[in-house]
Amino acid sequence: MSEASVAVHADANLLAQAVAARLVVKLLDAQADRGQASVVLTGGRIAAAVYRAVAALPARDAVDWSRVDVWWGDERFLPAGDPDRNETQARAALLDAMPLDPARVHPMPASDGPAGADPEAAAAGYAAELARAARPGHATLPHFDVLMLGVGEDGHVASVFPEHPVHHDNRPVSAVRGSPKPPPVRTTLTLPTINTADEVWLVASGADKAGAVSMALAGAGPVQLPAAGAHGVSRTLWLLDRAAAAGVPPRLRSLR
Repeated sequence: MSEASVAVHADANLLAQAVAARLVVKLLDAQADRGQASVVLTGGRIAAAVYRAVAALPARDAVDWSRVDVWWGDERFLPAGDPDRNETQARAALLDAMPLDPARVHPMPASDGPAGADPEAAAAGYAAELARAARPGHATLPHFDVLMLGVGEDGHVASVFPEHPVHHDNRPVSAVRGSPKPPPVRTTLTLPTINTADEVWLVASGADKAGAVSMALAGAGPVQLPAAGAHGVSRTLWLLDRAAAAGVPPRLRSLR
């Protein structure tokens, strides 16, 4: 488990631009090392801003997008194309403009997909898709170069909410019923799956995130505050604007 580091940017716009630049560099480095790259996307306002910033970067064309695998950390269990789905957001902001290989884009199942309206079957189907992408003879998960997470006001990440039964699910992907945020039914990678990523980036902006951010960095428990339990294998990076970092001790900050 890697020790967390914190980078603070002046405002949400600069934060989005900085995360976009980091993401392009990370994808390029991964392709230089492995010949391919893998990213796990998240949803939310700051994530959409990051994706738009990537699309606007001239350096994006240095990435071989046909050799990038795209996964999602969680999804609202809604029909395909619903504007509230994380997939819909990411496609509109970035993915539809990139020359991706459709076979390497792995959205979580929609409620009108092959699994129908059964989120448990949808979660099992996504776990099977992850296993098919794993290296032969290795674990049942593929390599994730970078896994991006938003941080909720309550400290949730992906769709792992505080005190939710999903914490006791040891499967790679879990169905979530009774989400405290609408919609109530979702699918999500579990924390053990999240924590297999080479790098985990927790991205937060706004004063409403400051409490959760400070508590997570102060060592809160992962059941009470899931963001505190998200860690990359080689790197855990908190990417914040000043408002979200208001409660972070100065000694932990790297101001940009």
